[in-house]
Amino acid sequence: MAALALLSYAGAAWPQEPDTLPPPDSVVAIGGLTVRVARPTTTAGGASALTAGIDSVSTTPAPTVEDVLRRMPLVQIRENSRGEAQPQLRGMESRRVAVLVDGVPITLGWDNRTDLSIVPLTAARQMTVVRGLSSVLHGPNALGGVVLVSIGDGSTEVRPPPVQLAGGLDNLGSASMALGLATVFGGTGGELVLRAGGGYRNRSAVPLASGIEQPALGDPDERLNSDFEHGNGYVVARYEANGGAWLSLSSFGFASERGVPPELHTTDPRLWRYPKSSRWVTALSGGTGWSETPWGQGDLEASVGLDFGETEIDTYESLAYESITGGEEGKDRTLSLRLLGDHTLGAGILRSAFTLAETRHKEFIEPDERATYRQRLWSLGLEVEQPLFDDGGSAPRARLSLGVSVDGSDTPETGGRPSRDAIWDWGARAGGTLTISDGNFLLHGGLSRRVRFPALRELYSGALGRFVVNENLDPEVLGVAELGVTAGTGGVELQVVGFYQRLTDAIVRVSLGDGRLQRQNRDRIRSLGLEILATYQWRRFSLTGDLTIKDVTQEDPTAPPGQGEPEYQPWIAGGLGLSAPLGFEIWSTGRVRHLGPRYCVNPDVEGQIRLSSDTWLDLEFGRSFGLGGPSRRLDLVLALDNVTDSAVYDQCGLPQPGRLLRLQFRIF
Repeated sequence: MAALALLSYAGAAWPQEPDTLPPPDSVVAIGGLTVRVARPTTTAGGASALTAGIDSVSTTPAPTVEDVLRRMPLVQIRENSRGEAQPQLRGMESRRVAVLVDGVPITLGWDNRTDLSIVPLTAARQMTVVRGLSSVLHGPNALGGVVLVSIGDGSTEVRPPPVQLAGGLDNLGSASMALGLATVFGGTGGELVLRAGGGYRNRSAVPLASGIEQPALGDPDERLNSDFEHGNGYVVARYEANGGAWLSLSSFGFASERGVPPELHTTDPRLWRYPKSSRWVTALSGGTGWSETPWGQGDLEASVGLDFGETEIDTYESLAYESITGGEEGKDRTLSLRLLGDHTLGAGILRSAFTLAETRHKEFIEPDERATYRQRLWSLGLEVEQPLFDDGGSAPRARLSLGVSVDGSDTPETGGRPSRDAIWDWGARAGGTLTISDGNFLLHGGLSRRVRFPALRELYSGALGRFVVNENLDPEVLGVAELGVTAGTGGVELQVVGFYQRLTDAIVRVSLGDGRLQRQNRDRIRSLGLEILATYQWRRFSLTGDLTIKDVTQEDPTAPPGQGEPEYQPWIAGGLGLSAPLGFEIWSTGRVRHLGPRYCVNPDVEGQIRLSSDTWLDLEFGRSFGLGGPSRRLDLVLALDNVTDSAVYDQCGLPQPGRLLRLQFRIF
């Protein structure tokens, strides 16, 4: 775990010249030095965020979104009983966290979330995680945070290396590799950057941590049915004219086959495999750049997103995974359109965005049951940013942001079940930043109200008999208040953020006591918490720490007895990392992570299960070598994950991998 960025003058990121104003989804970096970890940032409206360059985060070659997010502070990732990796921010679960790739909302679809364990980041350059007060310009269902992945976004001034090659092995024989190629064409009118590449991963199993018992099938040291094979490829092109106009195309796809490890706490676990999961996502976008208008300066941007996916599920008779008893096939298509416009408003700026997305899901359940579902989601947002207390310096001491949105949803096709009438709701956001003490102290915060409409799967899917359908779910509404401080001096940096969140009509899982579950609205879920992110850096040594303390309560007098605790909400979570040189140009990092106790629903009983707190340690050792020719450097890394072989549970009956030794290289 390496150091966070050192604090620099935040106000310098707010120039007054319109042609250098940041785009709508930008963030303002608090740090001035990028190293091997996410650095704290704030958005234009004062929300707390984390930004990490993909190359700066130590992960396996051909990483997925899950791989990177599991190494970022203040973020929790869980693998659910379907084998999917899902994020959690400040107690907000996966469907309340939007994921956008170059502006394409890949979490809008059949389930209004995406499996982060199979979405590749081989092509990505940067990831930004906004925790809570996301902009109203991010589109519909961006409720409790946003993950922004940049592939073709960003200026062509960032030059990729012409060749990138990475590979790795672990002690179980799993292998991974990735290759990236890039070239730049310059001309009198502008510059064109082309990138292409792909990655491949093959895993026979993940290790089972000590003290965990599973059915006596196969290797007792390997987690049952945890194999994984994944291949992906990408093409990226971005042209930027000298006048500022630009055009970008980013396209990536993947295909995978994998097992779903069975839950160990229930007598009736899912016995599933995914013989096929594939997806193709393309974003075509362009912008005019800043230019003169009769009222000042402005720019326009437009993007079209194409998202096609196909998933096959096989169900099995027994834990031997030999006899298939049934299955399900789903084909998804999501089309999205996004229009953005910015214009100066005196010393401030007016921003607007319109997002329209239509998702279609075709479900094929053996032997002959078929159904088609369709949902439309749209959002119109406006935001105004205005400098305050401008003393005529290079940047204003403070900025205020105000925004409003109108979001809507309808379900024209519902698989033969009763359709829902079109509904809409409003959102609003107010936030700001204040820079004092010569830029060494930044105060930021705001208020927000957002809405999330239930996904098609939440409304209509029985999950192969696992769920009882509830077609009468209401939308969720989230209110957020946030106040934070970022301060730094010398080699010390500290960011402290307090937050309060109130989710009304929250959609939660409820056990019916007969092995089945149902999604129901609860009156409200409240989250009150504190986030702390700190670093100390001295020469080549760095010490980092993150801590989240929160109290999440579920309030509903009609809830069944014993089911009043929200699932998977530890009151404390955090980590401590140390990076230090060992001599002979070898660097080392160590990180201790801790999760407090949490609760989960057991489908076999009406009560809940309490999971104990977990602590584990990861270690890495590496060395860099200089190379000649087009490749300039070779990095070698030896990593030992979960050194203590601790039994860490993502959720009931689903442990994380045990001790694993990895050896990997990267040439770039």
